[in-house]
Order: sequence, then C-alpha cells, then structure tokens
Amino acid sequence: MNQGRHYLSLLITATVLSVGLSASTAVGQAVKPEEGTGGICVPVAERAGREFGCYIVTTQDIGKLTPGRAFWHLSSFPTRREADQVRGAQSTVVESLGRVWLLSIADSAWRPAGGIHVAAIGPLPVTSGIAYTALYMEAVFRPGMKSIVHRHSGPEAWYTLAGKTCLETPGGTFVGVEGGRPVIVPAGPPMELTATGTDVRRGLVLILHDSAQPPWTPARDWSPKGLCK
Repeated sequence: MNQGRHYLSLLITATVLSVGLSASTAVGQAVKPEEGTGGICVPVAERAGREFGCYIVTTQDIGKLTPGRAFWHLSSFPTRREADQVRGAQSTVVESLGRVWLLSIADSAWRPAGGIHVAAIGPLPVTSGIAYTALYMEAVFRPGMKSIVHRHSGPEAWYTLAGKTCLETPGGTFVGVEGGRPVIVPAGPPMELTATGTDVRRGLVLILHDSAQPPWTPARDWSPKGLCK
C-alpha cells in the first residue's frame, strides 16, 4: 500500500466515525444508509447495492506535474479491452455510470489512439515539485444530498453527466451541469457540495492530491452560508 492509499484508509475510517456521531446527535439530520454514503466517499467495493452516494472507483500514482500543462482527459470506449490497448502510463480504465472510460492526466493537446475523446478539463492548478495521486470517483446524488464540509490537498475537478451540482466555498459558489463548463477547485479552501435542481446528479470526479497527504480532510473551521439552493 503506498502512502496515499494508507492516508485514504485512515481518513475513511475517521470520517465515517465523525459523520456517524454528528448524524446521531443532529435533530432531523439522521443519515440513512440506503440514501447514500453519509456525505463522504467510500470504496466502490462497499457499495452494497446502494444507488446514491460517492464511490471511489480507483486510484493511480501520477508523479510530478508541470503547472499549466496538467489536464484531465475523459475518453469513452465501446469495451474495456479496447481502452486497455491504448492505456498510457498516466491513464487508467474504469467502468462507471454505464460506460467504459479511459481517464488520463496529460497536456491539453493529448488525445487517445481510439475511442471518443469526451473532455479535457484544465489546466489543473498543480504545484511544482509535488508528487500527485489521482483519486477517481463516481457520484450519484438525489437533489438535496450534501457532502460533509471538507477540503482537499490538491485540485478537484468534476465532469457532470446529468443533474446539477453546487459547491459553496468561502469565495462563493461553483455550479456544474450537464454540457456546462467543468468545475475545477484548487487545493486548500473548505467546501460543501449540494446536489441541486430536480434531476439526479451523476458525475465523475477527480481529486489530484498530494501523495504525501490525505486526499481530503473534514474542515471544521468554516460553516457554509447555505448559498447552494
């Protein structure tokens, strides 16, 4: 287990305990397991038949990146075999939300040798000299579902396939919608994510975190103003 995965394992355990305690003491805010994952992301192997929630699909060590040149590329393939055949050193293949995806970190001009190139999201705000790990997730939230208040040790990006998502930070709000401009959030600021609108939110999410730090930590030093409605 690399250091990033070790931090991830410890953080999931600590966060589950934290969320469980807050849910049991907050009036009217009890978290029902069948409704999601309690505002955190858990390994997809622990999905246990749940439709809603945030699930960690895979992680990949990426290494050091050049600021201004790191983009998240999403490409769709008919089969996993075809995607595996063109996978590069900074690419990984996942099956998520009913499709086969080749997820890659590369410069803006990169394109896969096959498949359909769906999006290039970036540039991702990375820092020179830091080794990064890509944490890929799928999120399925019904309207009104929220994340816990948290922060990341590297940039986060979303690609929205359906629904609408609003992210509140101390600097304001970011909104992600199907066919809209992808959302990119730098490392550091606290945030709370809310699925808004009337449709179920379905999206792919990347946290490109410092490999020497956990991908996310609870942020207890800030309270959202409820700007996402």
